[in-house]
Amino acid sequence: SIEDLAQLIWDLKAINPNAKVSVKLVSEMGVGTIAAGVAKGLADVIHVSGASGGTGASPLSSIKNAGLPFEIGLAETHQVLLANGLRTRVTVRADGGLATGRDVVMATMLGADEVSFGTSAMIAEGCIMARVCHKNTCPVGVATQDPELRKKFTGTPEDVIRFMVAIAEDVREILAGLGFRSLDEVVGHPEYLEQVVHGREAGFLDLSPLLFVPDTGTARRNVLPRNEVVPLDLSLSDRITEQVLAALQANPDAPVHLAHKINNTDRTVGARVSGQLALRYGDAGLPDGQVRIEFEGTAGQSFGAFAIGGLALHLWGTANDYVGKGLGGGEIVLRPSEDARFVPHQSVILGNTALYGATAGKLLAAGVAGERFAVRNSGATAVIEGAGEHCCEYMTGGCVVVLGETGRNFGAGMTGGQGFVYDVNETFERRYNKELIAISRLTGDAYEQYL
Repeated sequence: SIEDLAQLIWDLKAINPNAKVSVKLVSEMGVGTIAAGVAKGLADVIHVSGASGGTGASPLSSIKNAGLPFEIGLAETHQVLLANGLRTRVTVRADGGLATGRDVVMATMLGADEVSFGTSAMIAEGCIMARVCHKNTCPVGVATQDPELRKKFTGTPEDVIRFMVAIAEDVREILAGLGFRSLDEVVGHPEYLEQVVHGREAGFLDLSPLLFVPDTGTARRNVLPRNEVVPLDLSLSDRITEQVLAALQANPDAPVHLAHKINNTDRTVGARVSGQLALRYGDAGLPDGQVRIEFEGTAGQSFGAFAIGGLALHLWGTANDYVGKGLGGGEIVLRPSEDARFVPHQSVILGNTALYGATAGKLLAAGVAGERFAVRNSGATAVIEGAGEHCCEYMTGGCVVVLGETGRNFGAGMTGGQGFVYDVNETFERRYNKELIAISRLTGDAYEQYL
């Protein structure tokens, strides 16, 4: 959903305030509405991709039938952004079969600040469009790991450079013929285009919707750095980061203990300090438990996202969705508040999609998790007291221990890692996905010691 995408963009900018986030959209009818939502979600670049490009590894049905020409989606995106006062806040990029300077100028006039080249650049260095990229049998050695086939590759960086220089020269000549000195002068000005009919069938096409631009009296292109337009409200995260860095600077070897109140408007807490620690100490972070931060209250979305090694986040309360997203070695502990009036193993303590894409670290929760717990987990360890549907979906590594019931479809697409379920009611056998995983009772002392 747009809301989930906006949260992801928020998360990325929380851990890296200098990040420029690009969102790629397929060219189709209605893409303008989606683009407006993406712009409001604080994206920096909206990339409209047309139907003419595409990797040779795609299914034939996708190559032939997916998407529309980039001109249709690009024009609609530009028009909707302009009409909603969002055009100056994002950079619009287009691709999809661009191969000439004429393509570049036309895309620019329809609203593109930037254009991308994929297939044509590949051809410039030797690709013959054999459409076998996924088979490791590329006859010219472009898309293969076979040493013998790779010897056939004769392309050089200079081939691509010459191609791009030729494109630039073509663009320069077209602009000069129109009386312009730069692409900036024609961005979002389709009035310089007109429909030319070639053939009887083409006469039935009305391309005027592509050439319409609402006159809002504002700039028709990106003119503002996106990150400076709507600064993120990360007051709690910023305070934590300042306190942790100051303490480590004063005594690098001493443990750091902090305590804060938290509420559901405090999103992505833990990401900003993790990003700063990674810049200073590398991806491995600090020794285990050197920085411990205790919270009391209800955490917002993405609590503990991207938490780095050495960072321990302990929450007395509850948390929303995406707890531990991209967990990278940190520790997250959730417990009910001391005045809670519910039974922990019967109540939900964290939301959906926790540990999404986690690679390392621990999550311990005295309570039940929502749906899609540990989706795409590839290395983190977790202990919870129950889970909703689709637990361990697409999991490739790590270990999940569920001390209670699970929902349906446990382990769908799971290709690695381990899952342990305390099946006290003997319902699990009817609820797990049998496509890729098998289940068995624990036997021997080895597993008991492991747990």
